Amino acid sequence: MKIFRVAAPICLLLSACSGLPTNLLPFGGDKVVDRSRAPADATEYQCNAGKRFYVRTLDGGSAVWLILPDREIRLAKSTEGGRYANGSNVLDVSGSEASFRDGTNNAYTSCKTKTAN
Repeated sequence: MKIFRVAAPICLLLSACSGLPTNLLPFGGDKVVDRSRAPADATEYQCNAGKRFYVRTLDGGSAVWLILPDREIRLAKSTEGGRYANGSNVLDVSGSEASFRDGTNNAYTSCKTKTAN
């Protein structure tokens, strides 16, 4: 009988939580979290349509770590100037300007370093 007195209120409380919206729960929700701070040792690029990404130089410039809002990619320096690639992912950097294309989708264009705007 004592177990029922303890277990019943706990079950009622747990079942009440199942109806809460996922954005109120600490680990739920589908929303993409925007990064509010720049990653350490990375350059921020601001692009058309309010898009942005970060670039961190690796291995003395032989590669970069591209940090997008939804993913991160390591790109190796190609033989051409400021071009970094990984299969169909290509980042072109020229001074304070950059562009990134993923296959045929050129989603990040007219990007400039934050200080260059």
